[in-house]
Amino acid sequence: MKKVQKRLKVVTPKRPDLTEIAVAQVQDKYSDYPSNGLTPVKLANIFREADSGDVLRQMELFEEMEEKDPHLFSQLQTRKNAVTGLDYEIIPFDADDERDKQIAEFVAQEIKSIENFEDVQMDLLDAIGKGFSVSEIIWDYDNGNTVIKDIKSRYQKRFFWDYNDDFKVITKESPSGIHIPENKFIVHRYKARSGHPSRAGVLRVVAWMYLFKNYDLKDWVSFCEIFGMPLRLGKYAQGSSEDDKKALMQALIQIGTDAAGIIPDGTEIDFKEAAKTSSTDVYERLARYCDEQMSKAILGQTLTSDSGGGSFAQSKTHNEVRHDLTVADCKALAATLRRDIIRPLVLFNFGEDRRIPYIRYDCEEAEDQKETVGIYKQLICDIGLKVPTAHLYKKFSIPKPENGEEVATPSNGTSFPLPMKQRTQLIANKETAKEELGTQKHIDNLATVVTRKSSGLFQKLFAPVLKMLDNAEDLDEVKKLFENEQLVTKLAEDMDVRDIEELLQRAMLVADLSGQVTNDG
Repeated sequence: MKKVQKRLKVVTPKRPDLTEIAVAQVQDKYSDYPSNGLTPVKLANIFREADSGDVLRQMELFEEMEEKDPHLFSQLQTRKNAVTGLDYEIIPFDADDERDKQIAEFVAQEIKSIENFEDVQMDLLDAIGKGFSVSEIIWDYDNGNTVIKDIKSRYQKRFFWDYNDDFKVITKESPSGIHIPENKFIVHRYKARSGHPSRAGVLRVVAWMYLFKNYDLKDWVSFCEIFGMPLRLGKYAQGSSEDDKKALMQALIQIGTDAAGIIPDGTEIDFKEAAKTSSTDVYERLARYCDEQMSKAILGQTLTSDSGGGSFAQSKTHNEVRHDLTVADCKALAATLRRDIIRPLVLFNFGEDRRIPYIRYDCEEAEDQKETVGIYKQLICDIGLKVPTAHLYKKFSIPKPENGEEVATPSNGTSFPLPMKQRTQLIANKETAKEELGTQKHIDNLATVVTRKSSGLFQKLFAPVLKMLDNAEDLDEVKKLFENEQLVTKLAEDMDVRDIEELLQRAMLVADLSGQVTNDG
């Protein structure tokens, strides 16, 4: 009895911090632009600062990398959009527990009420490139409930690790930093590789490719500037004055910029075509190589992100690798949201002793629905496998009909056999309320009796099939066996359907007579 009383004890929920801690400051939008004049030595020094806990310059560099490199930006956006474009659902901790279901419904409603929740997910997924991302929760009260008023993203450069490796945030009141308050911030960490979070982002991996590509593009632009137009060579006569030479040089410059110019009499201008060399495409090859390495690091493949050779089968295989990354991103983000959003919501509104719902993203790959339906139909109708309807609703993403909700019904010409109970219900729905109540009760009893009597008959009917299944090793072998027409024909001949037919005929006769009696009455 004491244990029961302890379990039912009311726990007073904790209260949230309603203040805004990491208020955005004017200087947050400014940067020192560490990518200007970036060299291998400078890049190494930036990484060393981040290793010591000061990630300011590293985060500013990562921001510039996304701004300056269109290919890098598009790859990161593709990676993020693969998650933000998915549907999600809030799942109770125990689907059979009413209290857990109520908690899950409350959490789902609160998350749905966040207007910019898709932007919140995008901000948190910034951790894919930078290793971590932080957003602050602005709590509020509404009708006695603790709710989320807003979620604001915070710049990564506002955060650092101190000498004790404690994660801190710089605020206006505490320039030296304070520890991250509990139940106030959403901290999403992504581990592209093992190690400290400051070194775990994908951009840390591709930074060297960005540096080499940056060098390459500078040289490529210089090459195009020099050899992209013919060389203009001016010739002046012997004994020309300095003024004549200056006029000729000015004419050469004007021809290069304005495509027009004048020269003194007795001088001439020749246009020399740029030298053709087979090494002019080395810049493009190097830039394309750097892009491909970035694609591999971010998406796990290149065939769906870069132009190039490759068969459809190869591209499909690479897409599967990319899907693995999407699944990993969904799981990591779901774990963060459960820990930093759902758990505080439950804590503040229901107490510490309540179980936390889950958030799950629909990240399963699309499959051939027609083939899937065929497999289920064969398992249920031909083999007699018992499949819960809840599983079918979930498998095909079909919502369960609520009480009194109108549902679709098969037409009279459908070839799919309906269970007897559903068939009699369809007939009964056409009668008046009084007739429906009287007939349906009798038909339900009839269906119960028939179902009880048919259990042993069906076992006898499917004895040849069950014997074959016992000898099969897996479902693939079962599928191959049922594709054998001769074997299926032999199974049909061996199945004794006489008892089942007789039972069904009697049941249908009784049901028909009951309906006629009701109509006559």
